[in-house]
Amino acid sequence: MTSTETVAAPRVLIVGGGYAGFYTAWKLEKHLRHGEADVTVVDPLPYMTYLPFLPEVAAGSIEPRHAVVATRRHLAHTNVVTAKVTAIDHANKVATISPEGGEPYPFEYDQIVVTAGSVSRTFPIPGIADNAIGMKAIEEAVWVRDKLLSNFDKAASLPPGPARERLLTVVVVGGGFAGIETFAELRNFASSLLTKYPQLSFDETHFHLIEAMGRIMPEVSIPTSEWVLKDLAKRGAFVHLDTQVTGAVDGNVELSTGEVIGSDIIVWTAGVMANPQVVKGSDLPSEERGRIRAKATLQVVDADGKVVEGAWTAGDVSAVPDLTGGGVGGFCVPNAQHAVRQAKQLAKNIVAVLRGELPRDYVHKNLGAVAGLGLYNGVFQSGKIALKGFLAWVAHRGYHGLAMPSWERKWRVIWGWWNNFWLGRDVVGIESLQTPRAFFDEFASRPR
Repeated sequence: MTSTETVAAPRVLIVGGGYAGFYTAWKLEKHLRHGEADVTVVDPLPYMTYLPFLPEVAAGSIEPRHAVVATRRHLAHTNVVTAKVTAIDHANKVATISPEGGEPYPFEYDQIVVTAGSVSRTFPIPGIADNAIGMKAIEEAVWVRDKLLSNFDKAASLPPGPARERLLTVVVVGGGFAGIETFAELRNFASSLLTKYPQLSFDETHFHLIEAMGRIMPEVSIPTSEWVLKDLAKRGAFVHLDTQVTGAVDGNVELSTGEVIGSDIIVWTAGVMANPQVVKGSDLPSEERGRIRAKATLQVVDADGKVVEGAWTAGDVSAVPDLTGGGVGGFCVPNAQHAVRQAKQLAKNIVAVLRGELPRDYVHKNLGAVAGLGLYNGVFQSGKIALKGFLAWVAHRGYHGLAMPSWERKWRVIWGWWNNFWLGRDVVGIESLQTPRAFFDEFASRPR
């Protein structure tokens, strides 16, 4: 090589721009020297969604655009590609990138970071795929909010009876944190809406949460979870424990107890699974639950524990050992707390390997769990310390307000909370956004 020749910077490909992917790229920008590596993030969405805010978006407490982070705005020195990675051939270090409306093309890399996240885990229950909706994307939270507001408008114009009460019925499946927060926020939102609809009564609103286990919120102690159950019952929300959904055809939710609940809003939060499209389209080793195998350094490993050079993973798509011993089955649970912290360590480890240094293990002891249960109400658990009610709600908003990445997004969220405190939540529902051309199409002239 002559003195005039230059060595190309190593190419780092990050598959997925959610928590783990966004934070990995964000921290690489901080730690890498100029020209030390060429970083590319590929994700079909141009933003990262802050998932803990989705229940508040569904309840109208946060403006939807404020619960997402624009990737291009905050990754100033990263190549951002809005597309899907449809295949990973790590043996040859080539990924296939498929942009919407364009032809797939190969992308060569030196280091790959698989942070494709998770999707809702469902079961082949009749009617669920056609009638339920998840709570894993901002679009889902917006739909639930607008649907609930639209249903209140429709119900107010109907006479009392089954048709009206069906419109005012919400069913949430899954009693983990996502399910309970969504359930409690929507119950609180619906109660507040009744002041705007004098035609409707509280007794006509029905909220049901279905949980297959004998308890809710396994992340907190049994006394704390029991307090949540009592609090929900006082607010007119019914929780069905040891109960399974056996059908949901035409929105009629059939339970294992024989009860049938008719509803237009069925929210499925009964678990997540690693993004199957990315894992199955890759030659990287995965384990029995469909997650990419990893060691504590966040390097991908094969079934024998041997490191797959140049491959990294973090977040919900990965099976990362929990060295603190607190994880289910010995692995880190799929939550935002781990994804963000894994990403920060992952960025440091990539930089270390590029500089010929050794990567360090990811070790993080769970700080606790905090959940919002509607305005001015929440629950917090850390070890044996438990807070309930207003103080826990303050802790919830304080933690997540500060955890939202970038001060630009923090201020938007906090400013929205401040406005809502004085002005109340915005109760304008625009369900027609789901079919934006309908109004134009209705009156458009066509050739005869």
